[in-house]
Amino acid sequence: MHDMIKPLAWLLGRWRADRGGKAQYPTMTDMKYGEEVEFFHVGQPNIQFSCYSWNAENQKNLHRETGFIRVQPGTNRLAFISAHNVGVAEIQEGEFTKNQLKVETTGLTRLTFGKEPATKKLLRVISRKGDELEQVISMETTKTPMTEHLRITYKKV
Repeated sequence: MHDMIKPLAWLLGRWRADRGGKAQYPTMTDMKYGEEVEFFHVGQPNIQFSCYSWNAENQKNLHRETGFIRVQPGTNRLAFISAHNVGVAEIQEGEFTKNQLKVETTGLTRLTFGKEPATKKLLRVISRKGDELEQVISMETTKTPMTEHLRITYKKV
């Protein structure tokens, strides 16, 4: 493991929640979802990640995301770089502690033919609590102010 990512070793592994996720937003019907996320490294000074989610009721595939986590040398600052299957590419930056990271959008681009309303900003908090990992994502769009959108608790697989 590269020294740069050792402080984030608590994040590494494959995590899964079969039904426990809750998706909500003023412009959608509330929904339960499942998700699997994997954080791994290949010896470089970053963590790679990929995740996919599905509707807990009908198992229909939903969101997909892939990217990298980079740490600013000598600090507790990091960047969360991701591409989403809905046509959004994003950089989130923030800080981490021994069991939590908090990031928010600093750069976002989307397809020119993407569906409205457009995402303007995301806030992401990932916390390790014992053998569980919790992720909470809040979102701001062109029609809705910052509001909690996703909440899920994973178990390590």
